[in-house]
Amino acid sequence: MVAMLPSLFAACLFATLAGQEPANPATTPADRLNEDWWKQRHEQCIEITKKGGVDIVFLGDSITQGWESTGKAAWDKWYGDKHAANFGFSGDRTEHVLWRLGHGEIVGLKPKVVVMMIGTNNVGHGSSNPKQAAQGISLILKTLMKELPSTKILLLAVFPRAESPQDPMRHSVDEINAQITSFDDGHRVHFEDIGYAFKNTDGTLRTLLMPDQLHLNEGGYEIWGEAMDRALSRMLGHS
Repeated sequence: MVAMLPSLFAACLFATLAGQEPANPATTPADRLNEDWWKQRHEQCIEITKKGGVDIVFLGDSITQGWESTGKAAWDKWYGDKHAANFGFSGDRTEHVLWRLGHGEIVGLKPKVVVMMIGTNNVGHGSSNPKQAAQGISLILKTLMKELPSTKILLLAVFPRAESPQDPMRHSVDEINAQITSFDDGHRVHFEDIGYAFKNTDGTLRTLLMPDQLHLNEGGYEIWGEAMDRALSRMLGHS
């Protein structure tokens, strides 16, 4: 991160001096094919897409991928019989999701709902600021809506991180969420903020659910499933 910020600053400064709007890294598709596990997971997701028969797609980063490990019991309980697929990749940012959508994942499927949460790594890794991250999320939504015309999208607010509500990282996440709430169009995109479930009444993080102040434990995934069940059921047409 220390090495990344100067280069990012230099690129923005050069673009400014040249009279150009600096490129937004959060909206510029990027792959991670140099990481073997990422490449293999991407190929597995392409196979899921080709096979079809998926009603719910979960799209995101490590917090989403964690449904397969720490959250497996909760996944089996809430989605085991709902034809759900997990397209979460640890460490992904908005630009990686954009690349994946453009290279064989999800597009071609006809899911009823895409559950999407992305953006914490954009600010956590220092690769983009909250405004840029929100623009990346917006572009992902536009891509999904264009390529999956019959699919609804449950856009989740980025979960809170850092124990203190005064922590700069918490503020960055809050800034992303303040911008993406307007992406709810009352029709195909539904914004849901269940971050309250992971905070105490004084705003501090419930570290019993997020021991590392970012990722959920088993109890956290159970609460996640329960907290969004009503909205997801409604979007699936179950209520």
